Amino acid sequence: MKLYFSNTTTIITTMLILILIGFMSYCFINRDNIQFWGRRILILAIYGLVVCCFAAARDGLDITIQNAVEGTSIAGGIFELVSIPTIIGCVGAGIIIISSIIALFIKSQNTKEILFFIMCAGIILKIITVEIARIIM
Repeated sequence: MKLYFSNTTTIITTMLILILIGFMSYCFINRDNIQFWGRRILILAIYGLVVCCFAAARDGLDITIQNAVEGTSIAGGIFELVSIPTIIGCVGAGIIIISSIIALFIKSQNTKEILFFIMCAGIILKIITVEIARIIM
């Protein structure tokens, strides 16, 4: 429980992740009734970015990057700059960004629905990888 509710940042990040998972679940359950997937993609992209920023702050990724760039003696975050969670996080972010950009040029709602769920898969991949790595560490 300390991993998820030890301070303000971890509490906010945990709540944001749960809301994000709830939104993705709601869209999956009601996918037959949703007519405009572009709005869902926009919400997912913007809200997902906010959640990602909070998770990066929670895990001290900014300090890790600062150490790598400046070579300071400050202790880094919980993950190394080149580690499985950061690499998979970058791959997941790439999937989300590419799907978001493609959705801007596609008119078909069926294709946008597929892109939405591809984005969801990238987000779920990031969440599972980082949270398992946090538990292991």
